[in-house]
Formats: sequence, C-alpha cells, structure tokens
Amino acid sequence: MKKQMKLVVAGTSILTLGVVVGAGVLTLGLVGQANAFHSGGVAKCESCHTMHNSFSGKTMIGTTGDLSSKTANSNTSVQTMLLQGTDASSACLNCHGDGSSTSSYHVKTEGATTNSVPQQMSPGGDFSWTMVDCQGNTTRNNRRGHNIVAADFSMAADATLTVAPGGTYPNTRLACSSCHDPHGKYRIDAAGATTTTGKPIGASGSYASTTTAATGAYDLGVYRFLAGVGYNPKSLTNAGIDKTFTAAPPVALAPSTYNTTTLGATAGVRVAYGSGMSEWCANCHTAMHSTSSQTSGAMGVHPASNGNKLGATIAANYNAYKKTGDMTGSQATANLNLVAFETGAIGDAAGRAALTALQATTAGPDATANVMCLSCHRAHASGFESMLRWDQVNNELLTDTAGAYKATAGLNTDQQLAAYYNKPSTDFAVAQRSLCNKCHAKD
Repeated sequence: MKKQMKLVVAGTSILTLGVVVGAGVLTLGLVGQANAFHSGGVAKCESCHTMHNSFSGKTMIGTTGDLSSKTANSNTSVQTMLLQGTDASSACLNCHGDGSSTSSYHVKTEGATTNSVPQQMSPGGDFSWTMVDCQGNTTRNNRRGHNIVAADFSMAADATLTVAPGGTYPNTRLACSSCHDPHGKYRIDAAGATTTTGKPIGASGSYASTTTAATGAYDLGVYRFLAGVGYNPKSLTNAGIDKTFTAAPPVALAPSTYNTTTLGATAGVRVAYGSGMSEWCANCHTAMHSTSSQTSGAMGVHPASNGNKLGATIAANYNAYKKTGDMTGSQATANLNLVAFETGAIGDAAGRAALTALQATTAGPDATANVMCLSCHRAHASGFESMLRWDQVNNELLTDTAGAYKATAGLNTDQQLAAYYNKPSTDFAVAQRSLCNKCHAKD
C-alpha cells in the first residue's frame, strides 16, 4: 500500500511524495525541487520508516534481518527496521520508482512490464531494463543491469549470477542500499577528504550548481549518497556477512537537470567525472580492477582506474573521432556522453571548480584523463548487455548500411531508440562501428 505525503518547505508545498527512502538511496541523486528534501544528507525519518510500529497493520519488528525474503503485501509479513516497504529497495522505489515519464529523480518507469519502453534517462539508467524480456528471451534481461531485490515492485535477484562479477557480493542481497548510504553520513570537507563525522552536511555535493564546501559552517554530501570506507550494508550485516567497503565515494558533478534525452552528436547530459569511480566500484567487483598504469585487473578486463591515464595518443583519438570515417573533431567539442572519462580532479575547492567549469562545456580529455567503469557502463542498468552505454553484440556495428540502428537482440524499434536516450542514428555514420573506437580509432 502506497501512502503519500506533502513536503513543505518555508510554508510552500513543493513536492508530493510516495513513501520514500532516505538519503536518495536509489537515485544516484535528486535534483530541482526534490533537492530540498535530501539536501546532501539524510532525509526525514518518517519518509522511510513508520514511527509507531503499525504501518498498514503489519508486524514491524523482525528477528531474522533478512531483507530479501519478506512476502510483499502480506499482513502477516515481518517488516525489518520499520521500513515503509517490504525491503530496502522497495522503500526507495516508493518514491524513486513511480515515474511514468522522464522526470528528475526517478530511476525506474512506473508500471514497467516485459514489453515496456523504459522512460527514465538519467546517467545511471532505468532499472526497468532488467524487466524487459527481450521478446521472449527472459535470460537476457538479467544481463542489463544491477538486479536489485525489490519485492513490492516485482524485482528479483539475478537468475544467472549468484555473486558480483569479480567479487563475492551475494545476488539475493543486492539492494539500493548496497551502494548508497541511506543515512547519508559520508561528507566532503574543505580539503576534499571524505569522512563520516565533522561539520554538518549543509548541501548536496552532487551538482555543479552547488558552491564549494564552506571552510567554516558546513561540509558537502558525497556524490549521490554513495557509501564509503567502513560501510557494510544492513542487508549483509543483519545476516552476519562482512563486505566492508575499503574505498571512498568517487568525485563527480552532475547538472541540476539530468534525466533527459540525448540529442545531437555531442549534446546531452554531461556528468563531469573527477576521480575514484573504478576504485569505488572495486568495493564489490574487486578482481575487475587494477590501480597500476595500463594494466588490467586479475580477471584480465579493460584497465580502469585513476592510474590508467589515457596518454597523448588515446586522448588525441578521442578528441578527433566524430564517427566512423570522420576524424575531424577538436578537443573543444569532443565530449560524447556515451563514452565518459575522468579528469583526475579531487573533491577540494580547486577540484570542484575545475569540474564545474568542465561540466558546462563539450570539451574532451587531455593526456592526464583516465578511463573508468562508467566510460563504458551505466551504473544502474541499460538497454544493452553488460549494462553498456552502447550496443556491443551486433558484430561491432551500431548502424546498418542504410544508417538505421541495427536491432539489438530482442528490442523493438522504440526500445532500441530509448536505449540510446533518443539519440538519432543519423548522429552516427552509416555502418557505424563500436564506440570503442572513440578511444582506439581502429575503424
């Protein structure tokens, strides 16, 4: 049962909410009007928890602490931690999963089914891609994203992978709170260091529109409420499992409006990534990564870390590459949000200023930039296998000899376009090859 509440700030109702999860657990951040609700730290307790142990007449205090096995919508089910949802992700999606059209902080399309066209186009992607059945092939949806467990929204654990690739995080306990700290304790101080104590969190640290951390009054919240060193999700600690994080949240800045289509060869939403993304992903995907220059992780995958700099040759390729057969680009207009990069900036005042300036441009990288996990993948889910930003299963071809998108296995025409965030195929070349060539220029 979904309840609603009005958020009132300074006497003005600015947002109607379903029951929400605190700390923006799912969004990878909130924008615009909703930003006032989270403000970089923990949200209101009553938006995520019931206060009097009586939500919908259910028994609220459990003893097992198993967040992934509760029965949805049952008056006899046990609700752990007084959550206003069967499990942690369901509590998040009460607010972040009720968008039926592209809208700010939503990360799942409301009412999505196996034949839906996912609508949300945030940088992290729409979790509904994990529910689209590829026109009868129900195994492929598991490959399209992080398969969070959210019983109230019919979202189940990955049916193929039992643990995180390159790690041991169990699939049945994957939740929004596996990555995002629901209580928003992590903060950035004026020196750019991440801590869990210190000055109050005075503003979000996720947006280019936010001023740098004040040296006197307050700290900033970390990017998208991502958890940091010492964090172990409740879905694990309550079951006696220890996967304590050893890496700090990454540094990045997004525009205040970020859930929108990608139109034009270089236009679209740009997140300015600074540093630490791959290192942070390695909290769970440890064997995927390495920190030494130009080397891959233990699994032999693509190098991705602050130590893996692009170098002069790769940076020059990126900046010149416009599409297959066209190497006439320049650094000033080279950015393609389908192939992101990190600059190396940290979270201090100078780093945030540099990222703020970059976020407002279409500039490409220099030799000191580096590849990271989100250069190729989305954080939540995508329309393509391995949650990639572009299709990689059509014999290296994104478009056919007529210039239309080649059909990705199982997606219809509308779904295919949505997977590219409505970016028209005419932005690419006829017989456009893989966007690996944005860096490697082998086509």
